[in-house]
Amino acid sequence: MKTTYAKDMELFPIPLDKAGFVVVMVLAFFVIPLVSSHYMLVSIFIPFLVFSLAALGLNILTGYAGQLSLGHAGFMAVGAYATVVMYNRYDVPIPVALLGSGLITAAVGSVFGLPSLRIKGFYLAVSTLAAQLIIEWVITHVKWISGGVYSTIDIRALEFMGWQIDTAAEKYQFALIFVVIMAFFAKNVVRSRIGRAWMSIRDMDVASEIIGISQFKYKMLAFAVSSFYAGVAGGLLVAFYYGSANIEEFHLLVSFQILGMVIIGGMGSVLGSFLGAGFIVLLPIFINLTISFVNHRIVDLSKVFTLDLIANVENMIFGALIIFFLAVEPFGLARLWNTIKDYLRLWPFPY
Repeated sequence: MKTTYAKDMELFPIPLDKAGFVVVMVLAFFVIPLVSSHYMLVSIFIPFLVFSLAALGLNILTGYAGQLSLGHAGFMAVGAYATVVMYNRYDVPIPVALLGSGLITAAVGSVFGLPSLRIKGFYLAVSTLAAQLIIEWVITHVKWISGGVYSTIDIRALEFMGWQIDTAAEKYQFALIFVVIMAFFAKNVVRSRIGRAWMSIRDMDVASEIIGISQFKYKMLAFAVSSFYAGVAGGLLVAFYYGSANIEEFHLLVSFQILGMVIIGGMGSVLGSFLGAGFIVLLPIFINLTISFVNHRIVDLSKVFTLDLIANVENMIFGALIIFFLAVEPFGLARLWNTIKDYLRLWPFPY
C-alpha cells in the first residue's frame, strides 16, 4: 500500500522493476561493449539507440499530446546538419553541439507546430508533411548548410576534451549515455504537470481549455520537446553511425518508420518507444539471419520458392508479424508487456 506521495511518484514502484532496470543498465553499459563485435555495436545497437530516441520524441508529441506528425525525419535532418556545422566549422564540443542542435530543431519544430492551434488530426498530419518537404528543400538548396544539391558533408574525427571517440564501444557508450539521460528526463516530464496537461489535450482538447489549460503553451511545448529529441537523435545518427550528413538519409519513409515504431511499441509509453524501435530495427535483421540459416543449413529455398519470392520473403514475414502483434495487442508491445507482468504478479491466482 502506498502511504506517501513519494511512494506514489516512484519511477519503479515494484521491486522487480527496479531489479530489472539495474540488470538492463549493467548489460547495456558493461556487458554489451565487451562481448559484442564491431558490426553488432555500430550497425545494430547504435541505430537502435538513435531511433529509440527519435521514437521517444515522436511519442511525446503523438502519444502524450495527441498531435500527429509526419515530419519527424525532417526535424532529424535539421539536428543532423546543425551538429555537423557546429562541430566541423565552429569547433563546438560534440556534447554541446548535440544539445545545440536539439535547441535549433526545437525552434524550427515550434514554428511548424503553429498550425496545431487551428487544425488537428489528418489535417495537422498534412501540415507536418509539408514541414518535411520544406526542410528537405531548404537543406538541399542552401549551400551554406549542405554544400549543394544532394552533397555529403563528412564529420571530422570525434573527440571530447582530448578523448578520441574512435572505437565502436566508445561510440556506443557515448550514445547510450545521451539516450539514458534523455529517457529519464522524458519519463519525469510526462509524469509532471506538463505531461498531465498534454494528456488532457490528447483526450479532449475542448474540455482541457475550459478548465484553464493553455492550448498554445502546451501544444507549442510538445512540438518543441519532440523536435528537440528528434534533433539530438539526428545529430547522434550522423556523428556515431553514418559519419556524414546527407539529406537522402532523412526522407519521408523514415518519418513513417518512426511513426510505426510509436504505434507498434505503444503510444503514450516511454518503454514502448524502445520496444517499437527494437521491433523495427532489430527484427528484420533476425528474420534475415533466420532465412539465411534455413537456406544454407536446412533446405535450399531456391528449389522450393521462386527467386522473386525469396527476395521479398523478409518483408512479407516482417509485415505479417506487424499485423499479428497489432491484432494481439492493438495498444502496442508496451501494453502487452504490462499484461504479462500483471499476470506473472498474480500467478497462480486467477485474480
